[in-house]
Amino acid sequence: MKRWHVGLWECAAAVVLLSNLPAGQLSAQDTSAIDRGVRIGIVYKPGVRPGMVLLPRTGMGLDSVRAIVARDLDYSDRFEIITMPGGDSIRLATPSPSRTPTGNARRSTAGGNRSASGGGGGQSSLNYPLYQALGADFALDITAASDTTVATLHDIAAAGIRRVVKAQLPPASSPAFRLAVHRLADQVVQAALGTAGIAATRILFVKDGKVYQIDQDGAGEKLVSSTDRQAMSPAWSQDGEHFSYMEFQAGKGWLYVQDMATGKRTPVPTTGTALDFTPAFSPDGQTLAFSRATEEGTDVYTINLKNNCCLRRLTVGRFSDNLSPTFSPDGQRIAFVSTRPGLPQIYVMAADGTDQQLFAPFDYGVTGASNAPEWSPDGQSVAFHRDVAGTLQVFVLDVRTRTVRQLTSVGRNEDPTWAPDSRHLAFTSDRSGYRQLWIIDLDTGRIRPLLQQSGARLASWSPRLSEAPTSTPSLER
Repeated sequence: MKRWHVGLWECAAAVVLLSNLPAGQLSAQDTSAIDRGVRIGIVYKPGVRPGMVLLPRTGMGLDSVRAIVARDLDYSDRFEIITMPGGDSIRLATPSPSRTPTGNARRSTAGGNRSASGGGGGQSSLNYPLYQALGADFALDITAASDTTVATLHDIAAAGIRRVVKAQLPPASSPAFRLAVHRLADQVVQAALGTAGIAATRILFVKDGKVYQIDQDGAGEKLVSSTDRQAMSPAWSQDGEHFSYMEFQAGKGWLYVQDMATGKRTPVPTTGTALDFTPAFSPDGQTLAFSRATEEGTDVYTINLKNNCCLRRLTVGRFSDNLSPTFSPDGQRIAFVSTRPGLPQIYVMAADGTDQQLFAPFDYGVTGASNAPEWSPDGQSVAFHRDVAGTLQVFVLDVRTRTVRQLTSVGRNEDPTWAPDSRHLAFTSDRSGYRQLWIIDLDTGRIRPLLQQSGARLASWSPRLSEAPTSTPSLER
């Protein structure tokens, strides 16, 4: 829901009026004429999005940084992004009190006027009434000071600087550049709302039988699995440093764990003797759960990765299949798919295989097959897809109440995967006419394409990445 209701013409009028007022009148309005209520230190609430404006600047070698950060803030779905009208009629800052810059403080221009933040510190002289008239709660100014990128976040209601974030970014040609900028955007979200962002995350997916990764904003696509065998079922570890996937070899399914930084991969012990697939890491990374299909059926197993031992069978089919395990964030439970009711449905059990029971309710003879469960990082939900009148749709199960709700209805939608904020999901959909990856925000209902290519599927969203892992496929055996 928008926080501001000023129309386009009213905004334009306010811009022209405020930009032509004397500085003294602007200052007076900033302190007394504008009723700010109690919005000093705004706290984000679902359904109420504060306005964010990125100050229009060019140059300083930061154009790509500003573009990436602006896109990240938009894709966070936590702000109402306000686009500034262009032109010299916009006065970004009120004239500062007579001060002489000291040292080698850098200056930049925006709209023909002096920088409001100079290089990321000191007293602000931003034209707060202007931005309040435009409906902004925050204004972000990205500048450079020597070799440091400075992001100055202004709190419009408080008429002051809320936070200054400084970062030494790698060169734009570096593989680590984009992830470093994404982390800068996440720091801005944290400073504004006290909530961690999801910009510094990546998504694994399968295309043409290979595993690729891509940044959450749809850029930086890269092949990460080996190129000579069919690969499926990628899954991130909770530390974001490894991922596991399955490869077909000689009619069998082998599981591998690959290091994201080095590209070195290690075969999972005891796998490859049957069709092993859908690996899932435990939250502590010490255990890998997976599905194993044999002539007797399909069941869920676990293996101790830390000690490379201790294969354990958690389910016994007895004329039913059990597959697609996913751990709860506390590691105490595993949700999985079972065909014991006839059609596949979502079940849950303790991590040791005990206390197996139906998880997502369904109506016999009415509800279609349910598959591909994934537990949300906050532990409150499980996403999955279900057949609805012959077409797959994405559903979410409330873990506490065990009620389900349908999220999608247009086209075929399947294989959902959670972002670390537990409010965004990536999934595969043919709503545009071909199968590609999409992202939905559960709070606002906004849906956007992640990848403008056909054939992408089986996505897996990473945790927040604190470093910049880069993975190169290794063909070593």
